[in-house]
Formats: sequence, C-alpha cells, structure tokens
Amino acid sequence: MLDVLARFANGVSRCASLLASVSAAVLTLAMVYEVFARYVFDAPTVWAFDIAYMSNGAVFLLGVAYVLREDGHIRIDVLRNRLPARFNNVVEGVAYLLVLAPFFGMLASIAVSHTWRAWVRHEVETVSPWAPLMWPFYLLIAIGLVALTLQLAAEGLRAFAGRRCTVAKGH
Repeated sequence: MLDVLARFANGVSRCASLLASVSAAVLTLAMVYEVFARYVFDAPTVWAFDIAYMSNGAVFLLGVAYVLREDGHIRIDVLRNRLPARFNNVVEGVAYLLVLAPFFGMLASIAVSHTWRAWVRHEVETVSPWAPLMWPFYLLIAIGLVALTLQLAAEGLRAFAGRRCTVAKGH
C-alpha cells in the first residue's frame, strides 16, 4: 500500500513540477516581451503584471511537492544528526503525516472550492485593467497544494516505515 501511494504521490509531484516549468517559461517569455514592448515600442502591456504574479506564484506552489520528494528543502540538522534514526523517523512521520498533511489538505480543499467558485462565477481580477479570469490561477494553486498534501502523506508513511527518501536517495 505504501509503495502504491508513494508512486502515485511521486507521479502527481512530477506532473506538478512540469506545470511549474511551463509557468516559469510563461513568466520568462512574458517579462522579455514586456521589456521589449516597453523600451523598443514604448507600449507597455496591460497584462504583464498579472502574468508575472500568477506565474511566479504558480512556480513556487507547483514545485514544492517535487522538492519535498527530492528531499531538497533546507533544514538545519545539528540536533537531528545527534539523535537516533528511529526517533528522527517518528518525528518526521508525525510532522509530515499528522501535522502538515492535514493542514495542507485543508488548504487544498479550500483552494479547490475557491477554484470551482471562480469558474462558476467567471471571477476576474478586479484590480487589474486587463481583468483576467482567476480560475486558471486558482487551479494551479489547488494542484500544487494537492500535490504537496499527497507528497507529505507519502513521506510521512515512509518515515514511519523507516524508508524515508527512498525515491530521492535510491536507498
């Protein structure tokens, strides 16, 4: 069961990271075009700011689960390295599975419901002269939070089983 959940969570994290890559490319292209339009044509775009904050936010939220999967988050291991591995596994298991996964699961649920509401109501950005639809941005946030929740659950179960970071480290 653990392997099935871990493979599923890893796959979702990988898909989310691919969306993060697309978002980074969109951000880069939009900013290059904005600079070109502004300084060459003296015609700044009305949409560049919206694309920038949406793409930037999406990059971070879509990539965070993959970074967890790869054990790439920064942590200070001064105390952790002095404690027994079994104790560290239990602490990580509790933190990931019993504290963080439910918290981010709740955030993911809120994000999914907010996305649905924005889609049904055709919600637009009200402070933007461009007024883009908001549900695509909210959807990327929801996907990132769902991916993180699944990855936290998988990593927590791995920690309790003493198999933390088996995918990332090849153990």
